[in-house]
Amino acid sequence: MSVPAILTINTGSSSVKVSVHSLENGDAAERIAEGAITGLPAAAKPDMLITGKDRSREAAAAIATDGKSPPQMVAALAKWLAGELEPHEIVAVGHRVVHGGRMHDGPCRARADTLRALEKLAPLAPAHQPHNLAGVEAIAALWPDTLQSLSFDTAFHRTQPAIAEEYALPRALTAEGIVRYGFHGLSYQHLSDRLGEVFDGRAHDKVIAAHLGSGASLAALKGGRSIATSMGLTALDGLPMSTRCGDLDPGVVLHLIQGRGMSPAGVSDLLYSQSGLKGVSGISGDVRELLQSEAPEAAEALALYAYRIAREIGSLAAALEGVDALIFTAGVGENAPEIRSGVCSRLRWLGAHLDEAANRENAPLISSPCSRIAVAVVPADEEIIIARETARIYAQA
Repeated sequence: MSVPAILTINTGSSSVKVSVHSLENGDAAERIAEGAITGLPAAAKPDMLITGKDRSREAAAAIATDGKSPPQMVAALAKWLAGELEPHEIVAVGHRVVHGGRMHDGPCRARADTLRALEKLAPLAPAHQPHNLAGVEAIAALWPDTLQSLSFDTAFHRTQPAIAEEYALPRALTAEGIVRYGFHGLSYQHLSDRLGEVFDGRAHDKVIAAHLGSGASLAALKGGRSIATSMGLTALDGLPMSTRCGDLDPGVVLHLIQGRGMSPAGVSDLLYSQSGLKGVSGISGDVRELLQSEAPEAAEALALYAYRIAREIGSLAAALEGVDALIFTAGVGENAPEIRSGVCSRLRWLGAHLDEAANRENAPLISSPCSRIAVAVVPADEEIIIARETARIYAQA
């Protein structure tokens, strides 16, 4: 007798991440498998972990021969997984979609009209949206009768008040949807769901969450709901990131186009792919490489990164009218004590003091007993949110 399971897929421009969760009593339960293919399209390096077994070596060659574009990898990986999960059977597939616009404040079933509408938002998330939707199309071609669900990074932030969403632009443009949406919502939803657990039964009412990875943003959570965030209409806004510039005077864009003669496509590539830590350091956008480098440019990039994070935390503290806790998550947030220390050293005015030993160990709670605010480290888990949302959509089908 087969056991139903949910497959989650996060398709990016250079990677495909998957996880499989058993479906018990209508909810996503045990994580059966997880994995990723990175280095696309140049070099596929499958890393698939099955509970109790490591099959990545066996699967690598077979998956790679089916093509190296992300959609091809999605189909090959899903097909391979389906043959390895007995007695589990995949009954629904959930996808991360970066931009849901104003249309979506929660998950929805993937339908043709919905996908067409989401394609129109691709210019607002050019590094993510086309690849997210390509993953949906790949599964539809492989398993046309399998339910697919969409989970949106923007949905969590739909609870922001209007004043936090609006730009100071003509009202007609605001009405057309040119507003601050915010991203990394699946990660923030996971943190929101775990607040009581993280802080030993005390959820804390005013929390600032820092999702620091290749992309980076901050969110102000009041009662577990988003009331402000550092990203805006696109995932280019806010903090400096691996290769993205973050907050930028729009006059710079006008100058590059009008004064320097750059094309819009050239400016887009500059701001999305050549800026951020990579641009400032001239070395790399990878925090790990910059931390190991002795070059002064690497130190300058990291100092700017910590400064901008701390400054944005000050902005969100004003939105919250106080702070009870600060949470770090995602690759850099979870694994770079130097960055956390650099940020918190600028937040002593807010009452943030670290236990340096706990910080070096990436412990769950890294604030010292004298700290007026709690500081925690929580591993990101966007996949469990996608799985739970997919389970809800499957139950409604």
